[in-house]
Amino acid sequence: MGIFVERNKLTTLEEAAKIVKDGDIVAIGGGLCLREPIAMLHELIRQGRRNLHIVGTAHGFDVDLACGGGIVGTVEETHVSFEQDFGLAPNYRRACESGAVKIKESCCNTIINQLRAAEFGMPFVPMRSIKGSDEIRFHPEYKEFTDPFTGKRVILVPALEPDVAIIHVNKADVHGNVKIEPPYVADVLFMRASKKVIVTAEEILPEEEMKKIGPTIPYYEITAVVHVPFGAHPTSCYPYYAYDRAHIAEYMRAASAGPEVFKKNYLDKYIFGVKSHADYIERVGGEAKMQLLASWKESHEKWMELFTYE
Repeated sequence: MGIFVERNKLTTLEEAAKIVKDGDIVAIGGGLCLREPIAMLHELIRQGRRNLHIVGTAHGFDVDLACGGGIVGTVEETHVSFEQDFGLAPNYRRACESGAVKIKESCCNTIINQLRAAEFGMPFVPMRSIKGSDEIRFHPEYKEFTDPFTGKRVILVPALEPDVAIIHVNKADVHGNVKIEPPYVADVLFMRASKKVIVTAEEILPEEEMKKIGPTIPYYEITAVVHVPFGAHPTSCYPYYAYDRAHIAEYMRAASAGPEVFKKNYLDKYIFGVKSHADYIERVGGEAKMQLLASWKESHEKWMELFTYE
């Protein structure tokens, strides 16, 4: 965890993305279809980052997009798929099968404990849950050790300290105080274990209002703040908007057709062919689409409408 005491950390997507360097270990916040930092991933793809080592727990759209955008060298995740709606992640699978992306197998419990070790400034963490599993076979850096207090054998796992965490949050202020609505997934751990932290926020609050609601993470743990309404689209950001199932269906059609079609029908259309995140939002349906995604709160029927597509 770094300490960042600048009074005004508000910046742009373009400038914040420059914090991430080629080859960095990057923790991606959110999970599955919830509050993933998609706007920042768009910018990293536009800027042509390469060989990033992506870290997370259970993810889907974000990791698949990053693989399809060519910015990933290694994926250290516990699960990557689109769950029951759309199944396997085509860009991720293609990249791993071809050898373009290296898979570093892990499990949620291991990654969480490795992050806790980094948060506490410890070089490693002892674990028992992975004994007897194939996870040890994939990680020659893990070491077996005898607990001096009990005499039992444990596995020592190194701390995991990402170079940068990129997290989409509900609210922030210009100083870097951050408010996240549960579920937090691994985001709090990511922010405290990483050397630097970039947050994109749905809302920027005045300092006094942030004091009233109380931050989840204090300002000095955050490196940069970017105001990006709908910055998690097409994933959801509770309680603002549901995930955009129709857009993900379009994405899956392009991704499943192969890298050339994916570039032409998705990357060129929604990432390289837009001037800003606001331009992207207009291209995916603009204010009318965002209002539709926000309508999930109105009734059960409205929520169900969002889960139909052609």
